[in-house]
Amino acid sequence: MKSIIAQALESALSDLPEIRAVLQGIDVATTIERTRDASHGDFASNLAMRLAKPARRSPRDLAGEIVEHIGDNKLLDKVDIAGPGFINFHLSAKAYHGELVTILRQGDDYGCKPPKQSPRILLEFVSANPTGPLHVGHGRHAAFGATVGNLLETQGLPVHREYYVNDAGRQMDILGASVCLRWLEKQGQALPSFPDAGYKGEYILDIAANLRTTGIGKVTVEEMYAGVPADAPDGDKEAHIEALIANAKKAFGEDGFDRVRQQALDTIRDDIEDDLADFGVHYDRWFSEQSLTKTDRIDKALAVLQERGMLYEKDGATWFKATDFGDEKDRVVVRENGVKTYFASDIAYHFDKRERGFDYLIDILGSDHHGYVTRVKAGLTAMGYDGDDLEVKLVQFVVLYRNGEKVQMSTRSGKFDTLRDLRAEVGNDAARFFYVSRSNDQHLDFDLDVAKSESNDNPVYYIQYAHARIAQVFAKLRAEDETWEKAQGKDNLDLLVEPQERALMTALSRYPEMLETAATNRSPQTLVHYLRDLANDFHTYYNAHQFIVEDVALRDSRLYLCAATSIVLAAGLDILGVSAPNSM
Repeated sequence: MKSIIAQALESALSDLPEIRAVLQGIDVATTIERTRDASHGDFASNLAMRLAKPARRSPRDLAGEIVEHIGDNKLLDKVDIAGPGFINFHLSAKAYHGELVTILRQGDDYGCKPPKQSPRILLEFVSANPTGPLHVGHGRHAAFGATVGNLLETQGLPVHREYYVNDAGRQMDILGASVCLRWLEKQGQALPSFPDAGYKGEYILDIAANLRTTGIGKVTVEEMYAGVPADAPDGDKEAHIEALIANAKKAFGEDGFDRVRQQALDTIRDDIEDDLADFGVHYDRWFSEQSLTKTDRIDKALAVLQERGMLYEKDGATWFKATDFGDEKDRVVVRENGVKTYFASDIAYHFDKRERGFDYLIDILGSDHHGYVTRVKAGLTAMGYDGDDLEVKLVQFVVLYRNGEKVQMSTRSGKFDTLRDLRAEVGNDAARFFYVSRSNDQHLDFDLDVAKSESNDNPVYYIQYAHARIAQVFAKLRAEDETWEKAQGKDNLDLLVEPQERALMTALSRYPEMLETAATNRSPQTLVHYLRDLANDFHTYYNAHQFIVEDVALRDSRLYLCAATSIVLAAGLDILGVSAPNSM
């Protein structure tokens, strides 16, 4: 709809060359926005106010001249001037009718822009350590990332979705040691105690029970605990687990321990992939951290930094000059013992992303990664890329409430609600919807009781019910052996004169603008709020008027409006990963 106003202004400016000459690169469309007060029209433009100074004219006089040259336009009922020089536009009913026709013609593609070849976007999200099942916090990352990807695609942008599998490093060793200990228990050997720093969930027992032990010799508990210092609270739990890891590598052999660790990793990774797929979240690639070492990508990235003079030696370690790029301190990339740091892997991974030809990188990470942004941007800049081509969105914590009580979660202790448990309790639709109902940078209180309720207090139910109501209207028409004449409805849209009809048509026309805003701001909650408002406008209309009336022309025009509403509701819900049921 904004294009109608932009075209009107462009037409006026074409007759005013002296004013057009001072535009100075101003995009006329950027001067237009919807009004908050309907008495001021549908749209307002501050074009005259922005051009007044370079044109050396008063804003109101300039606005008057522009309005005078807009001339007659069947899509505009009135154009007037308000305040210091705003130009207010009142759209005609015909403009809204044209938008309904566009919705019916374009269907699910309404509001979407044509596909583009660039910029190629790599969207990385979730990327939880493969040390256990996804918990409800990871679910928020999944829903947010998947919806942001869908929104970007509505703008025609090519999006590649990726999961970074952290399958190297200390956490994998802790996982391997935890499985080794549970396997010994399965062999009938009693443990002195299970390490406080180990992974304790039931899934570890399941992995141990299904462990393939070909090539692994006899291992005893005594070997595992030989010389191991005391665990917490009397000792150091980290030193305790490190000693157990070292003993496991000796007792099982490096190859044997690696097989145990890899089996545990594969089992958990497969579970995560299945869980996300069942949640409607899919990836183009699962990128293994191990592959960075196997393909020498870390060494290659560090070599680039070395060639560019960005590394130096100190205290036996290799450091990256992160402070040269705004970081608070320089960062170690290779420790004194020759082991490369997680930061080195992060640099190499993002270097690999750019080397694969992606123009823009979006990382969706936990809120505890706020210090990560500057250093990784520094790494990209130091390697010759534009650090501003990396965008990091941080997702805040989820607090889960059941029966009014907060649910405690801890991955290592095994005392947590998994994403799979949550989905089983409230369903995929409610989970996907509630996860993105608030901005990612705000904490989310997830009320299970509301999510499960079938009432207007549950926003996803309220929106789905609007779609189902429309489907039932058409079902009722068929049950009465009547047929909706779509063409007749289109030809009689001028019969839609009720205030509820105008409100609903106005809401529908906002959909393309809303999608652009939600995609640009990475704000799925913008879509959530829009759908709630649209559903409210439809329910208000439904409660105020009959659709299947004796006047066939009026009936078909109202059904035309209903059909357009159904299309937008279904398309919006689909972007959120939520179904649009025909009955409830």
